[in-house]
Amino acid sequence: MSNIVPLADIQKMAEVAATSKMFGFKNPQEAMAIMLLCQAENLHPAIAMRDFHVIQGRPALKADAMLARFQQAGGKVEWKVYTDAEVTGVFSHPQGGSLEVTWTLAQAKSIGIAGKDNWKNYPRAMLRARCLSEGIRAVYPGCVVGVYTPEEVQDFEPRKTVDMGTAERVDEVPEVVGVEVADGAFDLFIPGSDKPYASYHTTDEWIEGYCSLVHRISVSPKFSDEEKAEKLEALRSANIIVTVEFDSFTKIKLKGEIVKAGGSITPPKPEPLPPNGSELNEPVF
Repeated sequence: MSNIVPLADIQKMAEVAATSKMFGFKNPQEAMAIMLLCQAENLHPAIAMRDFHVIQGRPALKADAMLARFQQAGGKVEWKVYTDAEVTGVFSHPQGGSLEVTWTLAQAKSIGIAGKDNWKNYPRAMLRARCLSEGIRAVYPGCVVGVYTPEEVQDFEPRKTVDMGTAERVDEVPEVVGVEVADGAFDLFIPGSDKPYASYHTTDEWIEGYCSLVHRISVSPKFSDEEKAEKLEALRSANIIVTVEFDSFTKIKLKGEIVKAGGSITPPKPEPLPPNGSELNEPVF
């Protein structure tokens, strides 16, 4: 049975998931990004509501869902110690061997993550989640690639916002300025130029730069909807050489960020030519 759901239906599902406030999504864009991630893994998008949280802007796979995926893939866990002070599990998988993983409250305190309320109120559950994530990621990472448990994400350092001051609004994509490109960097191109508009050291930085251009095009009052769609498609085409190298998770993240930026993942198709053929011989630019 196919779990492929049309994009328009996913958008409606995301709106329902966010407005219901039952699943922890702050807005439809967050819900849709996770739903697209599920669909990329051949899971029904509604699984996003059951298995994921979004914490500090990051997708987080619930510990129980992570364990379920591991077991469905043939993995096994044997709990040897399960107390508020220590949790130890033996993780095994036919393709990854066997590994014993231990997390202790003393260890959590030593690295400075045990001071939060969740650690004080539910130390065993927090230790279990840490143990599960480390053990599964070490023995069979294929079922959790790119995601962490909510308990881990809560302990991440919050993303810092840098005050850049008041910026001048620019509605059109600026002209290309020469940029020195470092070896192995991710280049960002704009239509009509073979030289990079900018270069970034990580895919996350590249996606942020790309979606900044998408947003500026999408909100520009100078362009009609058709012109915006054409410019977004031209921007996409100019950067295919970069995005084709992205892994599946990065591509899904890019699609989600494009939605957040107000862009269209699939620009509308051009109107068909008149049936009388009067324009068939005119040059196309």
